[in-house]
Amino acid sequence: MRLTMPILASVLTAMLVLFPSLAGNASTPENSRAALIRTRLTHANQWRGHVMVVAHRAGWKDHGQVLRAENSLDAIDAAVALGVDAVELDVRRSADGVLVILHDATLDRTTTCQGAVSARTLAELKTCRLVVEGERRVTDESVPTLAEMLSHAKGRILVNIDNKLEAADLPEIANLARSLGMADGILLKHAIWNEQRLAETQSALAGIDRDIAFMPIFADDAVRDAGFMAKVTAAFDAPAAELIVWQRQAGQPMTEAGGPLFSTAAQVAALKGGWHMWINTYPITDRPEGMVAGGRGDGLAFAVGRPDDVYGFWINHGATIIQTDEPRALIDWLEANGHRLPYGLTQ
Repeated sequence: MRLTMPILASVLTAMLVLFPSLAGNASTPENSRAALIRTRLTHANQWRGHVMVVAHRAGWKDHGQVLRAENSLDAIDAAVALGVDAVELDVRRSADGVLVILHDATLDRTTTCQGAVSARTLAELKTCRLVVEGERRVTDESVPTLAEMLSHAKGRILVNIDNKLEAADLPEIANLARSLGMADGILLKHAIWNEQRLAETQSALAGIDRDIAFMPIFADDAVRDAGFMAKVTAAFDAPAAELIVWQRQAGQPMTEAGGPLFSTAAQVAALKGGWHMWINTYPITDRPEGMVAGGRGDGLAFAVGRPDDVYGFWINHGATIIQTDEPRALIDWLEANGHRLPYGLTQ
C-alpha cells in the first residue's frame, strides 16, 4: 500500500499525542499576524492541516486577469486582504547598488521605462512607473526598493525572497531585513542540486543567524534522492523545500505520481525533518502551462475547471505550501475542502 501524506500525517499526529516532546515548542507568538504565519512555517508537522498560500510576484492576477502591477505595494495590500500567508518578491540591484524589486532583468514589460535594471541608478528607477501588464495602465507606484516592500509587509504577511542575484548577496538581504525588524518576517531561498552547490550555499550563509529562515530549491532534473533532500534541509534547519517538477514540452503527459521529489521516501523525509513540501502552480510566460508542476498548474485548475487534479493531487502527495498566481481562487478551494485553519486557533 502506498503511504500518502494524509496517512503519514495521521500517524505523526498519533505519535505527537503519545510523545508530546517530539512537538518542540508549540507556543504561538501573538504580536502580529506575520508572527502567527511564521509559527506555521517553522512548525510544519503541527500545521499540516493548513495549506499555506504564497502569492507569486506578490499577487497580481485573479482568474487569469491581471488586476494590479506585480511586485507592488498594492499587490501586498491585496494579498493581506485575501488572507494569503506569504508574498514572493523578486530582488535585483540598481546601478548604484541598491536592492530593488523587479521580476525581469529589464524594465520594459513592467514599467514605463526601458533597458536593464542594473544600468539605472535608484534615482533613475524612481522615475519609472509600474504598469499593469497587458493593458499597460500606468500606476502611481515607482520601482520599489526591497526596504520599502519589507517595511510595507512588516507584521502583516511573510515575504519570500526570490533572489535574482547570487548566493553571495543573501547576507546583505538578511542584514537589511534584520535592520528593519524583519528577521523573522522573511524566507530566503537558493537552488541546490549537488554537494558543491550545498557547500557554496553554506559558505554564503555562514554569517546569517538561524532566526532568518532559509529553504533550498530542488528540481527533479538534478535532485532525485530523498536522502540528499534530507541532508540539505537539515544543514539549514530549513522549514520548507521548494520543489520543481518539470514538464518542459507542451503535450507531455501530466505527472501521475509527483516524481522523485514527491515520492513516499521524500514525504517521509519531510515528516522526519519537520519541513514543508512546496509546489509552484503558477504559469511561466510563453511556456507550457504547469511547466514547474508536472503539468498540474493554475490553468488546469481554473481555466479547465479541474482544481482537484491540481491542488488535491499535490496535497495528497505531500504539498503543504502552494505558490500561485490565483491566491483568491486557491484559498476559496482550500477552505471549501477543509485545508485551511483560521489564524488565532490551535490545531
